[in-house]
Amino acid sequence: MRLFTAIDPPSETMEKLEGFLARLRPLAKLRWSPTANLHITTKFIGEWPEARLDDMKSALAAVRCASFQVSIKGIGWFPDARRPRVFWTGVDGGKALRALAHGTEQAVAALGVAVEQKPYSPHLTLARVNGAFHAGSLTEAAGDPDFGTFEVASFFLYLSSNGKYSKLAEFPLI
Repeated sequence: MRLFTAIDPPSETMEKLEGFLARLRPLAKLRWSPTANLHITTKFIGEWPEARLDDMKSALAAVRCASFQVSIKGIGWFPDARRPRVFWTGVDGGKALRALAHGTEQAVAALGVAVEQKPYSPHLTLARVNGAFHAGSLTEAAGDPDFGTFEVASFFLYLSSNGKYSKLAEFPLI
């Protein structure tokens, strides 16, 4: 089982993202993310044995974090616009989002999941680049979007299988 934890943006935010992506998709031949797959990853877990799924759920249920606000706005490129591989929109959840990511990281590390070595960089992956691509025109067309702010009251454990994501469990914040 390939697992990760994530926060789901609300339907109002998803509608704004869908409209934005519908406007941009015809402008560039990228591997655009299906809107239904957009989420804010808090921890990529990777392969996990199905026989130990209850252990994972128990560990994640023990994560304690207060609810908090998240804003989704702006766009960017990983690693940068000169060598674009991933087109993203930014996520700002401040210290609270970093605390949730850290708590999730620690909870699953106790089960033997590798700790991420790179700093946590919350974002929504809008598209992936195949081959050579000049990001300038798409960056200009995208502008400086603001998809809104919302309250995060829970996070989810997801299964990733064949490019589709399925929710396995929800974990309310306090």
